[in-house]
Amino acid sequence: MSSSTPPYSPRVAIVTGAAQGIGLDIALQLAKDGIDVAVNDLPDKLSQINEVVRTIRDMGRKAIALPADVTSEEQVEKMVETTALELGSVDIMIANAGIGKPTSFLETTAIDFDSITAVNFRGVFFCYQYAAKQMIREGHGGRIIGASSAAGKEGGLNMSVYSGTKFAIRGITHVAAKELAVHGILVNAYAPGLILTQLFDESTVQGTLEEKLTEIRQVLGLHPNTPAAGPEVVSNLISFLCKPETKFITGQTISVDGGVRFS
Repeated sequence: MSSSTPPYSPRVAIVTGAAQGIGLDIALQLAKDGIDVAVNDLPDKLSQINEVVRTIRDMGRKAIALPADVTSEEQVEKMVETTALELGSVDIMIANAGIGKPTSFLETTAIDFDSITAVNFRGVFFCYQYAAKQMIREGHGGRIIGASSAAGKEGGLNMSVYSGTKFAIRGITHVAAKELAVHGILVNAYAPGLILTQLFDESTVQGTLEEKLTEIRQVLGLHPNTPAAGPEVVSNLISFLCKPETKFITGQTISVDGGVRFS
């Protein structure tokens, strides 16, 4: 980025998969940081999206609803264009949307493969790409941050396709960081471990939270003492990475797993 390029200033963020879970916590944390937020999730979650938008507006920030399916390149492109038009710029892209389905390697179907890959890899790829194109047009740099996983650093039991997509996020994060550095765009990813969200409450596993955690650890082949934490441990990292002061951090996939894996 040339010395004449305006400095990066975190004003507007897009957060995908933000109607619930980690994405919701990220959207609210960025709003607390004084950033306007474009809230994305699937169209069938519009009521939840609108609730997040109302919450952010009540916090004194601008927010818009962006119902869209990130597996559609056209919808991702429109999502970025709408954000720039309605909120004035795209400074931050948080490509958080993702899905998983614990299934053994031998029992994974083509439908499983295609659906998980479409959201976790294709969706993140085009969020990276179209956000970068918009940031380059605006000429002020930016932050692009994607969702990897602890399973993207070490393959997990019954997570063959999911792990593969999360390893892939590390790869495109490396490449994008190298290619976009000249434009002042920093690209990183986060690799969460066991994060407690409402998805645990909706789990088919019956019993207390600790009983659900025990079952999930067993299914994924994790140590019985594998730690778990709330989504704020991820949103706090995102908050940090979006600050102008983090200008020397790019191409990294940062573990947020309580020290389960060192890297």
